[in-house]
Amino acid sequence: MPADPRANWRNPRVLLVLFLVFLCGSLAGALTMKYTAAHDTPRSYPLAYWTEGGKQLTLQHFEKELALTPEQTRQIELILDDFMMYYHTLQAQMDEVRATGKSRILRVLNPEQQKRFEQMLKEAPVRQSY
Repeated sequence: MPADPRANWRNPRVLLVLFLVFLCGSLAGALTMKYTAAHDTPRSYPLAYWTEGGKQLTLQHFEKELALTPEQTRQIELILDDFMMYYHTLQAQMDEVRATGKSRILRVLNPEQQKRFEQMLKEAPVRQSY
C-alpha cells in the first residue's frame, strides 16, 4: 500500500525545515533593507509639494479631494503660508547651528586634521531639504 503523500507535511522535520527557510528569507530581506540604499531613500514629506509653486498644487488637491469652500481654501492657504515661514525659519536656525558646530570642531583640529575633516564632510551623504 503506497504511503499517503500528505503524511510528509505532518512530519515535524519537514515543518521545521519550512519554518527555517521562511525565517532565513525574512532575515535576508530585513538585512537587505537595512544595509542598502533603497531603504535610505528620502521619505515623501508634504513639504516637498510646497516649494516653487507646489503650494498651489497642494491647495488645489485639497480643494478637490476635500470639497473645500472658498473660505476654507483661504484659511488653509494662510495655514500653509505660516507653516512654510516657520519651516524656513527653523531651517535657517539649523544651518546656523551646523556652521557653528563645524567652526568649533575646526578650531580644535590641527591643519592636517582640518583637511581630513573637510574631506569627510564632502564625502558625507547630502541631506535633502525641502
